Amino acid sequence: MSLPEPLIRLIEELQRLPGIGPKGAQRLAFHILKTPREQADRLVDAVREVKERVTYCSVCNNITDADPCVFCSSDARDRDLICVVEEPQNVMAIEKTRDFKGVYHVLMGAISPLEGIGPDDLKVKGLIARVGNGVREIILATNPTVEGEATAIYLARLLKPLGVRVTRIAMGVPVGSDLEYADEVTMTKALEGRREV
Repeated sequence: MSLPEPLIRLIEELQRLPGIGPKGAQRLAFHILKTPREQADRLVDAVREVKERVTYCSVCNNITDADPCVFCSSDARDRDLICVVEEPQNVMAIEKTRDFKGVYHVLMGAISPLEGIGPDDLKVKGLIARVGNGVREIILATNPTVEGEATAIYLARLLKPLGVRVTRIAMGVPVGSDLEYADEVTMTKALEGRREV
């Protein structure tokens, strides 16, 4: 069965989204085809509005619809405490804890030589500029991956000579899991990050 050209184009475009394979794209395209026109129009409007109104904060690189973002413009935030993350979605994960009261700096990636991403491809210069404004601590909250670790080590070496305290988030065994399922790296990090009780 040959599909109409507009439907083929929709499937091809949906396949470009991360995590969407050929079958998933086809399923989504047929779902959109079956939905009422008004619902499809709302989807199109939402995509268009995101592309027109959402941008990156000029201070921390987080996503925002107002510049500077809500974190950088808030008087309730501690500007002397910066949490460095790889991507904007990492900010949301930290905010869910409701414990962090500082500000953020989004690198927009991690060092990955295999993918051709070096330190110059990240938003490091802006972080260095912010340190000069009396920052007392930088928390490195990069992902616990090879790339995240490489990025954290690079940043620590770059920031420590500037006289700022540099810390790394603790990593290890997740709450609610069994030790028998933890891999060697996770167990090593859990032992390194142990604290007195």
